[in-house]
Amino acid sequence: MTHPLQPLLHDSVVVLTAPSQAWSTADGDIDGVGIHGFFHSDLRVLDRVGLTVAGSALEHLATAGTDAATAVFTALARGLDDTTADPRVRVERTREVRAGVLRETIVVRNALKQPISTTVSISVRGDFTPMQVVKAGMTGAEHPVEAAVDGSTLTYTSGPVTAVLRAEGARIAMDGAAATLDWDVELAGASAATLSWEISVDDPTAVVAGAGPSAQREAFTISTGDSRLASWLERALADLQSLRMTTTARPDDVFLAAGAPWFFTLFGRDSIWAARMLLPLGTDIAASTLRVLAALQGTDTVGETAEQPGKIMHELRPSALTIPGEGVVLPPLYYGTVDATALWIALLHDAWRWGMPAAEVEELLPALEAALVWMRDHGDSDGDGFLEYRDTTGHGLANQGWKDSGDSIQWNDGTLADGPIALCEVQGYAYEAAIGGAELLEAFGRTGADEWRTWAADLKDRFAASFWIDDPAGAYPAIALDAAKRRVDTVTSNIGHLLGTGILQDGQAELIARRLASPELSSGYGLRTMSSAAGGYWPLSYHGGSVWAHDTAIAITGLAREGFAAEAEQLSDGLLAAADGFGYRMPELHSGDSSAETAAPIPYPAACRPQAWSAAAAVAVLTARLGLTADAPAGRLDVTPGSAAANTRVHGLRFAGEPRDIEVA
Repeated sequence: MTHPLQPLLHDSVVVLTAPSQAWSTADGDIDGVGIHGFFHSDLRVLDRVGLTVAGSALEHLATAGTDAATAVFTALARGLDDTTADPRVRVERTREVRAGVLRETIVVRNALKQPISTTVSISVRGDFTPMQVVKAGMTGAEHPVEAAVDGSTLTYTSGPVTAVLRAEGARIAMDGAAATLDWDVELAGASAATLSWEISVDDPTAVVAGAGPSAQREAFTISTGDSRLASWLERALADLQSLRMTTTARPDDVFLAAGAPWFFTLFGRDSIWAARMLLPLGTDIAASTLRVLAALQGTDTVGETAEQPGKIMHELRPSALTIPGEGVVLPPLYYGTVDATALWIALLHDAWRWGMPAAEVEELLPALEAALVWMRDHGDSDGDGFLEYRDTTGHGLANQGWKDSGDSIQWNDGTLADGPIALCEVQGYAYEAAIGGAELLEAFGRTGADEWRTWAADLKDRFAASFWIDDPAGAYPAIALDAAKRRVDTVTSNIGHLLGTGILQDGQAELIARRLASPELSSGYGLRTMSSAAGGYWPLSYHGGSVWAHDTAIAITGLAREGFAAEAEQLSDGLLAAADGFGYRMPELHSGDSSAETAAPIPYPAACRPQAWSAAAAVAVLTARLGLTADAPAGRLDVTPGSAAANTRVHGLRFAGEPRDIEVA
């Protein structure tokens, strides 16, 4: 008996502009297999887009694109060619995806001396399967799919969603939800013909919409002694332009969608981390991300949605998210995250330090105060002084930190820990948030700063007493405390998130730095999520041995802040090697296999790409290499570059609203 399987992504081509995306085979055809399709706002509108010339498939030569929203598929029409060795008839198919629109331009080039008469055909099929069903390896629209043709226009409807396809000059023939667009083409010798078609989608139920590109991102340029970093940054920033999105409720506040295809929407944690890493490029995306999340901040206690007063949300969908086979059903607005609230505070503090306008910061201070109170009164659900999580619904996320898969919190022998779970890194986030929040309250003349500094100091003492595990190789923090307040003893990458938060005591950062640089955690392509010595380790486990670029970048930033330059550079070099292996589009995660054993990083086959925080990790690596420290209220931007930053020239960084250029000889 076969079971539906989540589609793999690693060998498919994606063209995207939020909230729309098209996934295809390498030759550009969308064949309805797995992830392939044209999607808009969590619906697969088309699951077939095929191109033939003279009734035959083409022979693919190359795929290239100028940006994330465009791809050019070049192929040969061998059936129209002569018998000589040189191919003389080729087809260039340019696909563009903009918000709500898929457009294709097809150019047939004839280099023969004689004319050609042929037919160019595009086959399409309306599908309207929800993304969550596609992710489960299944198909099926929620509403019947209806199609109507009027001349060269085809209109699909499914429930409230309408998609209009226009193909000027084409004959359209229908067969149920499938359609064929035919153009008769007469090509003289040494000439070319151009055809085009497009489909536009209107989904009145959408909760997110596309946003225009950032001019500040386009103004950023870099040259480095290590060309890999410059190449990664160039690709990453282009991808981030296509991940810019707004909610329909707040169309002026831009955030970064978490990633394509599965998480093409607002995610509290993901959007916050991406914006935080991008602060050296300007505070605009941070400020708007803070505002859109503050507008959704919890006000009541609602068990079904995990909402609590002051809490920052986890994810936003147009309707309930059901994950078939896993027993998970999440409401459209879901608050099941333990870390987004503290991270929101940290982003507000860091954005202020990078020069977010004082009036914009002050506007968010009531949300800051509510978030601080949530950490104390709700985040600590059992009164032990630590932030922990537990799903009370039976159908929410079992784990609610960034490692949110069901098996991510393990003992060293591979058995699962029982919740409520208090994650180590969340305590670090909470400490940093309390200290940063106190600084903001004090700077803006509000009360409570001393109270939160005292709360943070107590948390720091409790953390040192409760989380650390003695070990012959050196003490280290447990990944978590379980329901019985036992230290869950697996060595994981979570400990890297503690660096730079301020929660560590003297000498503890050095112990963590040594662990992160060990061959059990450092794969040569980044930081493994779990030590290779752990009983549950597997290099292709989602959170139990794989490498996540953002996770490694957080550790790199922390190492740099704590003064461990060699360890930071070791992990940076690993990410750069991985970026090179993935053509500089870093996926959501990749295998934890060692670089000593593989000549290139091995993909995690279902990883999203592009992914906002994986792309933003490139900026975090640059920040660590340059040693950037911002204090806009004091008017100071410090630059303390390490040796790896030699011959780096950066144009278009932004500090306190003004562009800054940096050159390291």
